[in-house]
Amino acid sequence: MIDSVILLLMSTPGKMLRVVVGLVVIGVGILIIQGTAGFVVAVIGLIPIFAALAGICLIAPLFGYTFEGLKRE
Repeated sequence: MIDSVILLLMSTPGKMLRVVVGLVVIGVGILIIQGTAGFVVAVIGLIPIFAALAGICLIAPLFGYTFEGLKRE
């Protein structure tokens, strides 16, 4: 199950999904939460966008993969 999730997140559709999720989080922060808390949420929304653009998966090491999605030996 986890293998499938990591492989999905490292695929092109998975990267596009992370960009979309990041944009949604930024929108929620700016348009709904607003203020300082909204700004913090918006900055957090940048994390999945930058990770997708860099080609890394930040949760992969938690499941025995490298940041690039390769299985550790």
